[in-house]
Amino acid sequence: MGSSEEFKTIYDLHADMVYNLCLNYLQNEEEAQDLTQEVFVKIFHQQEKFQGQSSMKTWIYRITVNACLDHLRKNKRKKRFGIRLSFSEPENEIHTPGEFRHPGILLEDKEALKNLFQQINRLPENQKTALLLKTTEDLKNSEIAEIMKVSAKSVESLLGRARKNLEKFLEEARDG
Repeated sequence: MGSSEEFKTIYDLHADMVYNLCLNYLQNEEEAQDLTQEVFVKIFHQQEKFQGQSSMKTWIYRITVNACLDHLRKNKRKKRFGIRLSFSEPENEIHTPGEFRHPGILLEDKEALKNLFQQINRLPENQKTALLLKTTEDLKNSEIAEIMKVSAKSVESLLGRARKNLEKFLEEARDG
Protein backbone atom coordinates (compact mmCIF):
# COMPACT_ATOMS: atom_id res chain seq x y z
CA MET A 1 0.00 0.00 0.00
CA GLY A 2 1.99 2.93 -1.18
CA SER A 3 0.43 4.75 -4.09
CA SER A 4 -2.29 7.36 -3.84
CA GLU A 5 -4.44 5.17 -6.09
CA GLU A 6 -4.14 2.28 -3.62
CA PHE A 7 -5.01 4.63 -0.77
CA LYS A 8 -8.06 5.92 -2.66
CA THR A 9 -9.23 2.32 -3.10
CA ILE A 10 -8.82 1.71 0.63
CA TYR A 11 -10.73 4.89 1.38
CA ASP A 12 -13.54 3.97 -1.03
CA LEU A 13 -13.85 0.49 0.49
CA HIS A 14 -13.76 1.49 4.15
CA ALA A 15 -14.94 5.10 4.53
CA ASP A 16 -18.57 4.19 5.29
CA MET A 17 -17.51 1.61 7.88
CA VAL A 18 -15.19 4.10 9.60
CA TYR A 19 -17.82 6.87 9.55
CA ASN A 20 -20.56 4.60 10.93
CA LEU A 21 -18.35 3.36 13.76
CA CYS A 22 -17.33 6.93 14.62
CA LEU A 23 -20.98 7.97 14.54
CA ASN A 24 -21.95 5.14 16.88
CA TYR A 25 -19.27 6.18 19.36
CA LEU A 26 -19.77 9.94 19.15
CA GLN A 27 -23.49 10.27 18.25
CA ASN A 28 -22.76 13.47 16.36
CA GLU A 29 -22.55 13.69 12.57
CA GLU A 30 -20.05 16.55 12.36
CA GLU A 31 -17.70 15.03 14.92
CA ALA A 32 -17.97 11.65 13.18
CA GLN A 33 -17.11 13.24 9.82
CA ASP A 34 -14.11 15.05 11.33
CA LEU A 35 -12.88 11.94 13.09
CA THR A 36 -13.33 9.86 9.92
CA GLN A 37 -10.97 12.27 8.16
CA GLU A 38 -8.50 12.04 11.05
CA VAL A 39 -8.62 8.24 10.91
CA PHE A 40 -7.77 8.22 7.21
CA VAL A 41 -4.94 10.70 7.78
CA LYS A 42 -3.57 8.25 10.39
CA ILE A 43 -4.01 5.35 7.99
CA PHE A 44 -2.17 7.26 5.27
CA HIS A 45 0.73 8.12 7.58
CA GLN A 46 0.89 4.67 9.18
CA GLN A 47 0.36 2.57 6.07
CA GLU A 48 3.96 1.34 6.12
CA LYS A 49 3.28 -0.11 9.59
CA PHE A 50 0.61 -2.44 8.20
CA GLN A 51 2.37 -5.79 7.91
CA GLY A 52 -0.53 -8.04 6.99
CA GLN A 53 -0.62 -9.85 10.34
CA SER A 54 -4.37 -9.21 10.34
CA SER A 55 -6.73 -8.20 7.57
CA MET A 56 -6.70 -4.60 6.34
CA LYS A 57 -10.28 -4.25 7.62
CA THR A 58 -9.28 -5.38 11.13
CA TRP A 59 -6.33 -2.97 11.14
CA ILE A 60 -8.62 -0.09 10.10
CA TYR A 61 -11.19 -1.04 12.75
CA ARG A 62 -8.42 -0.99 15.37
CA ILE A 63 -7.24 2.48 14.30
CA THR A 64 -10.85 3.72 14.27
CA VAL A 65 -11.70 2.31 17.71
CA ASN A 66 -8.53 3.83 19.18
CA ALA A 67 -9.28 7.20 17.56
CA CYS A 68 -12.84 7.17 18.91
CA LEU A 69 -11.72 6.26 22.42
CA ASP A 70 -8.98 8.92 22.34
CA HIS A 71 -11.51 11.50 21.15
CA LEU A 72 -13.94 10.61 23.95
CA ARG A 73 -11.16 10.73 26.57
CA LYS A 74 -10.03 14.14 25.29
CA ASN A 75 -13.59 15.47 25.47
CA LYS A 76 -14.00 14.06 28.98
CA ARG A 77 -10.83 15.89 30.08
CA LYS A 78 -12.07 19.12 28.47
CA LYS A 79 -15.40 18.70 30.24
CA ARG A 80 -13.72 18.18 33.65
CA PHE A 81 -11.48 21.19 33.03
CA GLY A 82 -14.54 23.25 32.03
CA ILE A 83 -16.33 22.26 35.22
CA ARG A 84 -13.32 23.21 37.35
CA LEU A 85 -13.14 26.56 35.59
CA SER A 86 -16.83 27.19 36.16
CA PHE A 87 -16.44 26.74 39.91
CA SER A 88 -13.51 29.13 40.11
CA GLU A 89 -14.93 31.69 37.69
CA PRO A 90 -18.75 31.75 37.72
CA GLU A 91 -19.03 33.65 34.44
CA ASN A 92 -17.52 30.71 32.53
CA GLU A 93 -19.88 28.20 30.97
CA ILE A 94 -19.66 24.51 31.70
CA HIS A 95 -18.80 22.50 28.59
CA THR A 96 -21.49 19.93 27.89
CA PRO A 97 -21.77 17.40 25.10
CA GLY A 98 -23.49 18.58 21.95
CA GLU A 99 -27.07 17.82 21.05
CA PHE A 100 -27.66 14.16 20.26
CA ARG A 101 -27.96 13.87 16.49
CA HIS A 102 -28.00 10.63 14.59
CA PRO A 103 -29.26 10.42 10.99
CA GLY A 104 -32.11 8.13 10.06
CA ILE A 105 -33.83 8.25 13.41
CA LEU A 106 -37.50 9.00 13.67
CA LEU A 107 -38.35 11.90 15.95
CA GLU A 108 -40.36 9.72 18.35
CA ASP A 109 -37.46 7.27 18.66
CA LYS A 110 -34.91 10.00 19.31
CA GLU A 111 -35.46 10.23 23.07
CA ALA A 112 -35.35 6.46 23.55
CA LEU A 113 -32.21 6.18 21.44
CA LYS A 114 -30.62 9.16 23.18
CA ASN A 115 -31.20 7.43 26.52
CA LEU A 116 -29.83 4.15 25.18
CA PHE A 117 -26.62 5.81 23.95
CA GLN A 118 -26.27 7.71 27.25
CA GLN A 119 -26.37 4.39 29.07
CA ILE A 120 -23.99 2.73 26.59
CA ASN A 121 -21.57 5.61 27.23
CA ARG A 122 -21.56 4.68 30.94
CA LEU A 123 -20.07 1.27 30.14
CA PRO A 124 -16.33 0.70 30.63
CA GLU A 125 -14.43 1.27 27.37
CA ASN A 126 -13.74 -2.40 26.65
CA GLN A 127 -17.39 -3.39 27.22
CA LYS A 128 -18.61 -0.49 25.10
CA THR A 129 -16.22 -1.37 22.28
CA ALA A 130 -17.23 -5.04 22.26
CA LEU A 131 -20.94 -4.16 22.37
CA LEU A 132 -20.75 -1.57 19.57
CA LEU A 133 -18.69 -3.84 17.31
CA LYS A 134 -21.15 -6.70 17.90
CA THR A 135 -24.44 -4.81 17.66
CA THR A 136 -23.77 -1.98 15.23
CA GLU A 137 -21.06 -3.53 13.06
CA ASP A 138 -22.46 -7.09 13.27
CA LEU A 139 -19.00 -8.60 13.70
CA LYS A 140 -18.31 -12.14 14.89
CA ASN A 141 -16.74 -12.61 18.32
CA SER A 142 -13.53 -13.83 16.66
CA GLU A 143 -13.31 -10.62 14.61
CA ILE A 144 -13.95 -8.49 17.70
CA ALA A 145 -11.26 -10.44 19.55
CA GLU A 146 -8.75 -9.71 16.80
CA ILE A 147 -9.62 -5.99 16.75
CA MET A 148 -9.48 -5.68 20.54
CA LYS A 149 -6.44 -7.98 20.82
CA VAL A 150 -8.12 -10.27 23.35
CA SER A 151 -9.35 -13.86 23.23
CA ALA A 152 -12.78 -14.81 21.87
CA LYS A 153 -13.65 -16.02 25.38
CA SER A 154 -12.84 -12.54 26.72
CA VAL A 155 -15.15 -11.02 24.11
CA GLU A 156 -17.99 -13.32 25.25
CA SER A 157 -17.37 -12.23 28.82
CA LEU A 158 -17.20 -8.54 27.88
CA LEU A 159 -20.45 -8.80 25.93
CA GLY A 160 -22.19 -10.57 28.81
CA ARG A 161 -21.05 -7.94 31.31
CA ALA A 162 -21.92 -5.12 28.90
CA ARG A 163 -25.47 -6.43 28.44
CA LYS A 164 -25.91 -6.96 32.18
CA ASN A 165 -24.59 -3.47 33.00
CA LEU A 166 -26.63 -1.88 30.22
CA GLU A 167 -29.78 -3.55 31.53
CA LYS A 168 -29.01 -2.22 35.01
CA PHE A 169 -28.29 1.29 33.72
CA LEU A 170 -31.49 1.37 31.65
CA GLU A 171 -33.51 0.20 34.65
CA GLU A 172 -31.92 2.88 36.84
CA ALA A 173 -32.71 5.53 34.23
CA ARG A 174 -36.30 4.31 33.96
CA ASP A 175 -36.81 4.22 37.74
CA GLY A 176 -34.72 7.25 38.57
